[in-house]
This record gives sequence, C-alpha cells and structure tokens, in this order.
Amino acid sequence: MIFAAILAGGIGSRMGSIDKPKQFLLLGDKPILIHTIEKFSLFEGFEKIIVLTPKSYISHTEDLINKYFPHNDKIIVLEGGNLRNDTIINGIDYINDNFKINDDSILITHDAVRPFVTYKVIEDNIKIAKSFGVCDTVIPATDTIVEAKDGKITSIPNRDNLYQGQTPQSFKINKFISLYDKLSKEDKNTLTDACKIFVLNNEDVALVCGDETNIKITYPYDLQVANVILTNKVLNNDK
Repeated sequence: MIFAAILAGGIGSRMGSIDKPKQFLLLGDKPILIHTIEKFSLFEGFEKIIVLTPKSYISHTEDLINKYFPHNDKIIVLEGGNLRNDTIINGIDYINDNFKINDDSILITHDAVRPFVTYKVIEDNIKIAKSFGVCDTVIPATDTIVEAKDGKITSIPNRDNLYQGQTPQSFKINKFISLYDKLSKEDKNTLTDACKIFVLNNEDVALVCGDETNIKITYPYDLQVANVILTNKVLNNDK
C-alpha cells in the first residue's frame, strides 16, 4: 500500500507579518496547499492522501478540500505535531489505526509549500522507495558551500559531493518506525529531516533527481518567484 503525507503543520513564521500560515496564502487564484494536493491527486495509486495541518486550521482545510476536491474520499485532514517528525508520526499512527500495512507499505512525505512537485518526481519516489526502502529528492548544489564557525570559514567542501535537499522524502513505514524508536529524545527533538533518521542509524538513503522549480515557499520573495513560475507554466500549458 502507498500513502502520501502532505506536511502542512507549520505556521510560516519566516514569511513575515501574515494573517494565516503560509500554506494557505494564495498562489495565483488558489491557496498554495491546494496546488500541492492537486499534484498528488493525479496519482491514482495512493490509498490515502493525508494532509496534516495546525489544529486551529483543520476545519478551514476541510472546507478548502471540499471546495476544490468534492467527493474525493482519498483526502483526509489530520492535526499536525509540534515538530516535523511529530507530524509524520501522527500520519503514520492514522495509517496503522485504519489499515493493515506490511513491510512493503510506503509513505511519501512532502512539504505543503512545495507546490510545483512533478508527477515524475512523485513516481520516481515511489519506485525507488519500493526497491531501496528509503529515498530523498535532491538537486546538485550549484553554489559553493562554505562551512563556518565563530564567523570564520572552517572548510569548503567539494561541491561535486553536495546536493540541495527537497521533498518528497519517501520510505517503508515499518522501517521508519523501527529506526525512529531507536533514537534518543534529544535526537528526536533536533531532527528537521525524515531521512536523517535513517542516516543516524547508518542506513543508506537513495537519491531521486528533483527539479529546480520544486521550490519551497518560505519567504515573501519565494512567493513572488512562485507566481512567476506558475504564470510560465500556465502560458506553456505545463501541468
């Protein structure tokens, strides 16, 4: 079985003075979150598309889904957690409570504010997670990355070995849970990345080639860029 978890639990504090979490801001004429859900709704193989959102926005999210995806019973809204991986665990708990999964069951996790993920990237995540067990979507780093401490450069890693992480991040559910349970409370509280759970347990993580337009909308400038990308896609009839 294959599930998707769209992580919409954040409040978007880096977006500046806004009256709602950034995933509910308009991109073109629709909320960012709706653009993202649309990409996943194109793939018919999901048992459920789980949207995890702040508790105070559950009703609002359900109203949006009823508006844009009427009669789609594959999409469900749940409360997110305080931390990213808490949100993922909430999604997994729902899956375990409602489905009889096995060791091959897959979860595709994706940032709600990456609305330009492509069908190919989603499909590649599923294929590689099935065969390898876990994968991360990345693009090669184009800028030189400088490591520094106390305001001074400590190293300049070889750019050929560096990538910029995106999402989806995908994995076999039972494997994720078994590794997550091995981590210390301190490790769990500092994690900002699902795949790092595998890395901390010395598990290999396969790479999926991402896309430069698969940007994360974090700052006001990102939303401006996203509107330009959306306009170009509409003009080119690129879904």
